[in-house]
Amino acid sequence: MTTVLARNWWTLVVRGVLAVVLGVIAFANPAAAVAAFVFLFGVYAIVDGVLAIIGGVRAAEHHERWWTFILEGVVDILAGIIAFGAPAVAAFALVLVVAFWAIITGVLELLAAIRLRREIEGEWLLVINGILSLVFGGILLLRPAAGLLVVVWWIGAYAIVFGIVLLALAFRLRA
Repeated sequence: MTTVLARNWWTLVVRGVLAVVLGVIAFANPAAAVAAFVFLFGVYAIVDGVLAIIGGVRAAEHHERWWTFILEGVVDILAGIIAFGAPAVAAFALVLVVAFWAIITGVLELLAAIRLRREIEGEWLLVINGILSLVFGGILLLRPAAGLLVVVWWIGAYAIVFGIVLLALAFRLRA
């Protein structure tokens, strides 16, 4: 495995450069980054939907449960079509998913802290975490455009760090 990586160090350079470019684009032109993410989501949703429908058809041929696969496929394809036809709606939906995820997580963290208060010390840290999650989710709901910008920046920061690490690994393997 190490020999294969060392011989193909340049592929890591390409991946690293592409990741850094993606990260820079996310900071320099967040609208383009959002458009790219929505486009990729649309492609993924349609491909996943087609594959789910194929799975449903094959399941039906074997007299197994098939309708859930077909339904999933149709929903996926519709989501992909919406992503292409109304990208702003798809981007807004992404922010809503993250917002509700944060709010639900926050509530569950607070409930866990209440439940664990007699069993552990430091449950207040879980309370703070729960409150932070609730605040973050609330801000996303109140300011979805700003929330989308933050999500793009986080992805951009991750891509830059990821790309730099890949570049460092590539040049280390080359040596």
